[in-house]
Amino acid sequence: MTQNLSNAPIASDRLDRQLETKLTQLRQILAEAQKVLVAYSGGIDSTLVAKVAFDVLQDRACAVTANSPSLLPADLDDAKMQARAIGIEHQIVATAEMENPNYTSNPINRCYFCKSELHDTLKPLARSLGYEYVVDGLNADDLHDYRPGIMAAKERGVRSPLAEAGITKLEVRQLSHYLGLPWWDKPSQPCLSSRFPYGENITIEKLQRVGRAEQYLRNLLRDAGWLWDVRVRSIGDTARIEIPFEQIPKFINNINLTNLIAAFREFGFTAITLDLEGFRSGKLNDAIVQTFQT
Repeated sequence: MTQNLSNAPIASDRLDRQLETKLTQLRQILAEAQKVLVAYSGGIDSTLVAKVAFDVLQDRACAVTANSPSLLPADLDDAKMQARAIGIEHQIVATAEMENPNYTSNPINRCYFCKSELHDTLKPLARSLGYEYVVDGLNADDLHDYRPGIMAAKERGVRSPLAEAGITKLEVRQLSHYLGLPWWDKPSQPCLSSRFPYGENITIEKLQRVGRAEQYLRNLLRDAGWLWDVRVRSIGDTARIEIPFEQIPKFINNINLTNLIAAFREFGFTAITLDLEGFRSGKLNDAIVQTFQT
C-alpha cells in the first residue's frame, strides 16, 4: 500500500521494549481466554485482534462480521479478503439495528443500540459454537472518546484485549506493520451511520446514498494514489466532504470537481461542500461535548 495517511506512524520492522511487552501481554490475554469469537469489522483494530488470536489459538479463534446497511459492501469485501489472508475462520451474520427506532432516530447514544444488537447476536452464537469469550477491537485511545457502545459491550461480557494491554491506535498500526499485515496503514472506517448529525433520522436509502458517494470519493483518491482518511457527511440533502486539511489544495487542484459534483447530484445530493477545517475523527461529537460543558 502507498503510505499517504496524514499523521502516519513511522513503520518499523522492530519493536521497542514497551511495545514488545504489550504484544506479549496481548498474546497472553488471548491464550488465557482459550477460545474466542472476534467481533471483526475488517478495520485495523479488530483485524489485529483476529491476527493475533489466530496466531495464538489457531482453530480456537473465529472472526465474525456483522453485515447491515451501515456497512459499505467494499468494506465487507475487505473483511473477507483480510480474514482469508490471516487464515482465521470467518463467518458473516446479519444484524437488525435498522428495525430499532432507538437506533434509527439517531440519538446521541445511537452506538449503544448498535452494539447492543451486535453483541446480542454474537453472544448466543459464541455460546452455541463453544467459544468462551467474545472479544472486540476496542483500543486504549477509544476509552477517552465518546463511545456509548462501550457500555453495551461491557454489559454483555465482551472483552477488549487491545485496551486491556494498553495498546493505542498508533501502536495498532505499528504492530500490524511488524506482524506483516499489508493493510497496516488502512484508513479508519466507522459505520455509515456516523455520517449523520445526531437527531437526523437514519434510513436505508440515506445510508445507501452516502455510501455510494463515499465509495466514489474513495475510488477517486485511490486512482490518484492517495490513501487518506475521508468522510462524506450527510446533512439533510447536503454532502459535506472531509479530507485531511493539509491535502485540501492538492484535492482542489487535481480532482475534476465538475465530475464529482455531477456524480454526487446523481446520488441524490442537492448541495456538495468541502469542509475547510479538514477531516477530524469524531467531529460530529463536538456538539455533545459543548452541551456537557455548558
